[in-house]
Amino acid sequence: MSNSSLLAPGSTLEKRYRILRELGRGGFGRTYLAEDINRYNEHCVLKEFSPVVHSPKAAELFDREASMLYNLQHPQIPRFRELLRTDLGGNPSLFLVQDYIKGQTYEEILIARQQQGKNFTEAEVTQLLFQLLPVLEYIHSKNLIHRDISPDNIIQHDADKLPFLIDFGSVKQIAANAVLQFNGQSDTAIGKQGYSPAEQMRLGKVSAASDLYALAVTALVLLSGKKPQKLYDINNKTWDWRSHVSVSSNLATVLDRMLAEQPGDRYQSAKAVREALKDPKLSQIGSIISQMVTMNFVGRPFKNTTQTATSNHTPVHQNPQLVNNNSTFNLIPWKILGSLSVVLVPGMLAFSVVKSGFTLPKLPDLPKFTSRQQPPDTSLEEAEIIRQEKIGKRRKNLNINQDIFYQKVDELYYNKYPELQGRSLTEKPEDAEIRRKWYEVAEDLLDKLEKGGEL
Repeated sequence: MSNSSLLAPGSTLEKRYRILRELGRGGFGRTYLAEDINRYNEHCVLKEFSPVVHSPKAAELFDREASMLYNLQHPQIPRFRELLRTDLGGNPSLFLVQDYIKGQTYEEILIARQQQGKNFTEAEVTQLLFQLLPVLEYIHSKNLIHRDISPDNIIQHDADKLPFLIDFGSVKQIAANAVLQFNGQSDTAIGKQGYSPAEQMRLGKVSAASDLYALAVTALVLLSGKKPQKLYDINNKTWDWRSHVSVSSNLATVLDRMLAEQPGDRYQSAKAVREALKDPKLSQIGSIISQMVTMNFVGRPFKNTTQTATSNHTPVHQNPQLVNNNSTFNLIPWKILGSLSVVLVPGMLAFSVVKSGFTLPKLPDLPKFTSRQQPPDTSLEEAEIIRQEKIGKRRKNLNINQDIFYQKVDELYYNKYPELQGRSLTEKPEDAEIRRKWYEVAEDLLDKLEKGGEL
């Protein structure tokens, strides 16, 4: 159906975008990797939509959708640059220009693993869910539905190994509507057969629950290495995946509900899925925590959380007022939390009071109640506390959300020191060197950001 013209490598579009190569093609046109000449030859992606621009209504819808994409600001969504109208060989063409995310799609990673007889483990898939659910929560809060979640629309970024969500189907829906107006028919279903739920593929109805359905199918495909059609009983309209995959009962229960046939029977938000994936004990602990800390509490690594009875240090008091939802956490008495262990954001360094220690998360094994033995009275040196405070202040001065910043630091930290994954870290003197390494990673990132770099 497309009138798109192949742009040759080396050609330049609108005296700005130099084409490097074609990345792929679909029902609405081609996708190219290009260099932005006006931005120091930064790599970007040009996604073509042709000939849909012949429709005046489509142009209006594209403008509206482009505005919504432009306002998306999330570190795991490619930044939208512009909506570009141009002329190719006498045909009006339209391109969405976005940042290029260097890495492999999860479909490519799965294929490579299968060549070695391997699939994704439950721990890896659980971590992926925890890393993507906040992205969906953010998108849905902007009244957007992705519509096209699948392993080939998730890219693992080479730099930090975080999953990026690409290729929003909402733009394709506009294109499909334009084609319908243009020639009276559209044979392009928005979504992927097997991944998108029936109400989306047959009726075009989408909601947060339809994105969650597709995410669950993606998880099953990565776990089993099988196509969705091999895991679904079309006669009974039920998913028959348990004979192919063995996972923990909690994850299995969550996936089953995400995959419910009726949208109303599924989780209605990404946040609800995140809560369900947590160990049930954590909900009880969380209610205790919420009474003692600010709404935006995130227990960051190695923080000396209170003044002990024998310490000579003066407690550090935080400003209780929330500023841009980036306030630091209040101080918590050790003895209240002595027997608790909490993972606040899986995939990040976890706050865990176990003999004054901090435990890195080991998914999918979630923390359990520890003994009621009281932690020893230990406290960090004053210089180390000051160093932590400086890191926090620099992050706040950059107006960067603390969850996003520390998740990035943790990813860089694990990549640099993979041998420390799962290491139980305490405030004891013998762990000072490992704490120092974490501070250095955080400070290096802050240096880069303060010089104008991107997170």
